[in-house]
Amino acid sequence: MPDPRVRALFFDVFGTLFDWRTSLIASLSAFGERTGTTCDWEALVDAWRGAYVPSMARVRAGEIAWRNLDALHAESLDDLAERFGLALGSEERAWLVRRWHALDPWPDVAAGLAHLREGYLLSTLSNGSVALLVALARRADVRFDTILCAESFRHYKPDPETYLGAAALLGCEPHEAMLVAAHNDDLHAAAALGFRTAFVARPTEYGPLQNKDFVADAGIDIAVTDLIELAAVLARG
Repeated sequence: MPDPRVRALFFDVFGTLFDWRTSLIASLSAFGERTGTTCDWEALVDAWRGAYVPSMARVRAGEIAWRNLDALHAESLDDLAERFGLALGSEERAWLVRRWHALDPWPDVAAGLAHLREGYLLSTLSNGSVALLVALARRADVRFDTILCAESFRHYKPDPETYLGAAALLGCEPHEAMLVAAHNDDLHAAAALGFRTAFVARPTEYGPLQNKDFVADAGIDIAVTDLIELAAVLARG
C-alpha cells in the first residue's frame, strides 16, 4: 500500500489517460477519406508511435538540441511520409501533428480524476508539450492542479530531472508523490527516485501489437484496472 503521506499524484498521459492509437487511426483515416489519400493508416500510426522513444533518446543523448514533442512528432512524420508514399503540404503536416492534441480519453478518466482530485494534488507528468497537454485536458474537460511535463524541465522521462523537478514544484518530497502510469518502465524510473507507484492496466493501448505492460511488475505499490478503482483503493488507505 502507498505511504499515507502521499500528497500529489502525477499522471503519465499517452496510453495511461488517453487512447492515442484508436484516436489517431480514426483521425488519419478521416483525413484520408476527406482528401482522397490512400494509406495504411493503422500501420502509419503504429510506426509514428514507434518513432516516439527513439526520437526522444536522441535528445537525451545530446545528439540533437532540445525540442519539444510536437517538433519531434513533426520530424518523425516527415520520415514516415516518405516511407509510406505520402505527399504532405505544410498545412496538412501541421494538421496531422495536431491530432496528438485531440486524443480521446479512456472511459474512466473523467470520473476517476474527479474522485482523486478530492484528496490529492493532481498533475500531468508527460513527455508531451505544455500546449498539447492543455489541449487534451480542455478537450476532455478534465481538471489538473497544474500541467507539468518534459518541456517544463527540458528533460524527457526517464531522466531524473523530470520526476524530481515535478515533485519539487508541488512542494513534495519524492515519497510524498505517486506516479500513475500504464507503463512499468516509467514506474520503475520514478520508484528508483523514491516515488510511490500505481499501475493502471491499459491492455489494448497498442492494439494487436501490445506485448508488455498487461500487468504490474513486482515492486509496484498498487495495481488497478482503471482510475475509478485507484480512487477506491486510495480512499481505503
